[in-house]
Amino acid sequence: MKEELIRNALYVVATPLGNLGDITLRAIHILKQVDAIACEDTRATSRLTDAHGIRTRLFALHQHNERDAAQQVIALLRDGKAVALVSDAGTPGISDPGSFTVRTVRDAGLTVIPLPGACAATAALSAAGLPGPFRFVGFLPEKTKARVAALAQLEGDCATLVFYEAPHRIVEMIEALTCAFGTTREVVIARELTKLFETIHHCPLGEASAWLQADANRQRGEFVVLLGPSLAATDMPEEASAARVLGLLVEHLPIKTAIALTQEIIGPDAPSRNALYEIALTLKSDQRNTKLGDSSSD
Repeated sequence: MKEELIRNALYVVATPLGNLGDITLRAIHILKQVDAIACEDTRATSRLTDAHGIRTRLFALHQHNERDAAQQVIALLRDGKAVALVSDAGTPGISDPGSFTVRTVRDAGLTVIPLPGACAATAALSAAGLPGPFRFVGFLPEKTKARVAALAQLEGDCATLVFYEAPHRIVEMIEALTCAFGTTREVVIARELTKLFETIHHCPLGEASAWLQADANRQRGEFVVLLGPSLAATDMPEEASAARVLGLLVEHLPIKTAIALTQEIIGPDAPSRNALYEIALTLKSDQRNTKLGDSSSD
């Protein structure tokens, strides 16, 4: 059902990540009706508008001109116009320009209306199978010292962490995660979402760098990196049950065999192989420490 356009309002419109079909009917209707579209890159947005027969005037609003462009938006709204705000892909303001504009429009007492749709973070999470809660981090700092400090602040976080990364930094970023969080946590590397070469890869964090470097094509495109929570920080009943079963088995069997038997015993609710592997390593470490403690007390 088509809605009546509201004047003096800024519409924040999510646009496709790559596949031009991933735009809502409501978004197309609004983009055709507004008086102007503020966009991160007019060339990128024109490909979308041309594909859907949208003839609305475009003007640039990006990270380098957002303060001035936000005033242009306010002037249009105060003149009784309706304006749409889009980024090159996904939802504006989520690691893209737009949050300053939205805040400025709200502070001016004008209306902001969200049109939900594509977002790289939620698309990756929906296909990852990782447990919530989720914490959106976005891009880490580029400089090593600042990046290390940012990761140190996340060390005790119990949530699945959501990062964005550019292709030229992805290997360095994964290595930084490994240094900060160890090798056993599950990581999901999602690249080129909704595009021709979309890839969603699961592995222990310690294997991720080698996977990326095994094929140069795996380092291309825009990335969402999801880092699963530390198992020690979770409180899921099925994981507690699995830990008890696994604890009995790893005392007498190789880790690989113990994990397979645990999954068979627990059934469909059993944690993933990677999660069980992390538990097994922790149990083995605890067993070694206990034996050392016993021998030292003799």
